[in-house]
Amino acid sequence: MAEAIAVKEITKRFPGVLANDTVSISVEKGEIRAIVGENGAGKTTLMNMLYGLYQSDSGQIFVKGEVVKIPNARTAIELGIGMVHQHFKLVPSYTLAQNIVLGIEPKKGLLIDEASLIKSVQQISEKYSLAVDVNKVAEDASVGEQQRAEILKALYRGADILILDEPTAVLTDLETEELFVMLRGLASNGKTILFISHKLREVLAISDNTTVMRQGRVVGSVKTSETDSCKLAEMMVGRETIEGRMRMEAPEINDIVLELKKVNVLDSRDFLAVKDVDLQLHSGEVLGIAGVDGNGQEELTEAIMGLRPLVSGEILVNGVNIANRTNRQIRESGVAYIPSDRNRAGVAVEAYVWENLIAGEYYRPPYSGSLNLHTRSINNTAHDLVARYQISTPGIKTQTDNLSGGNVQRLIVGRELGSEKAMVVVASQPTRGIDIAGTEAIRKTLLEYANRGAGVLLISADLDEVLALSDRIVVLYEGKHMDAGPVVDGIRVQVGHLMTGGEGECPV
Repeated sequence: MAEAIAVKEITKRFPGVLANDTVSISVEKGEIRAIVGENGAGKTTLMNMLYGLYQSDSGQIFVKGEVVKIPNARTAIELGIGMVHQHFKLVPSYTLAQNIVLGIEPKKGLLIDEASLIKSVQQISEKYSLAVDVNKVAEDASVGEQQRAEILKALYRGADILILDEPTAVLTDLETEELFVMLRGLASNGKTILFISHKLREVLAISDNTTVMRQGRVVGSVKTSETDSCKLAEMMVGRETIEGRMRMEAPEINDIVLELKKVNVLDSRDFLAVKDVDLQLHSGEVLGIAGVDGNGQEELTEAIMGLRPLVSGEILVNGVNIANRTNRQIRESGVAYIPSDRNRAGVAVEAYVWENLIAGEYYRPPYSGSLNLHTRSINNTAHDLVARYQISTPGIKTQTDNLSGGNVQRLIVGRELGSEKAMVVVASQPTRGIDIAGTEAIRKTLLEYANRGAGVLLISADLDEVLALSDRIVVLYEGKHMDAGPVVDGIRVQVGHLMTGGEGECPV
């Protein structure tokens, strides 16, 4: 079979990050090629270069055997490459048909030929068995219909090579099955499909061959029918022992400080994002929650902190049910919170450093009296936290959005953990986007808290971080929890297996 697309020795750097390191992949016409890897493995960066959204620093791209330059998406489309992004690019107020032909509408004189527009979309829809209601407004269409419209938009422009970035992330099981039927049909018609996914179960179901990436490099490519989820997970996460382990001794099992019983939570689209989750966190323990982003982690942490209502279930702190209490009530019960999005949920960026440092305590002594704030106490605490947590700032009266991301994160950690009062710490992606020194400082602080007897619930998409800090690991996958067990040599492959949809245990 002829080669449809290939990359040879592609390298792409961003400041401080080697995103793609001499990557080489060759895909044949009519093939469904899965490309898998953990968060940050370099999959989406590579696809963005194939679609002209990024430019490589070195290396070559081949389309149908010819070396090509792809400076922009228009050139990619002219070369027959179409991309369906994880977050769809439809105009909400336009019909699906109008979205599909947007920019290349058939004309009658100076006006759009509406009849030809509808007819041409119906024809291509029937040709590829991608059913859409051409007159439905995009914002009223189901997620599956929107995705079919995105695929048709690429096919309408003559795409022979389709890049699908996490195409099942927002689909129901039935919609996923329908998508796979459509993809097989497209492949049988000679279309080449690059299928980017974290879900190994789906990769095994749909792809002809699978390429695994790790830390910006290609680990290997295998014939999908000759592998299984355990082998792919092992390639994705490596067979390393627990390198970089910071948590050296298992804790003594003490009282339960946080317990979740059959917790169910909806996401912003009113789909069930957290499904019957049961967890127990003990005093002195670091419980790691691993998983690819978007599997219910955010909804779970927001439910614990009273920022999202529960559909059902109980959340107990020291035996008291705090489900659906206010965030202030939950914090007063002894829970500290490091949110995943520091600027949206962690600080008020327009406030001063001192204001953010006392944001959780400003209404109580020693910072507040009956009529006013106690400036001396506030200043003493703010200066103390800036020094202890090495927050680099010109002063406590500096506006917070003038701080770097790492120093904002240090500020949040100082505010939440500086008083040493909390018995439960909910830390969501605590070191995301932080430099090495800041990462190490925050991780040490979390471990110190656990060593003093607090329970630390660590939610992180960084598997290395989870392995470095946790005593025990639970995996979230599609909103369900799976117990990976205590952190021992060999657990990396098992966690990778679970977080990509595998079931049961992998041999190690």
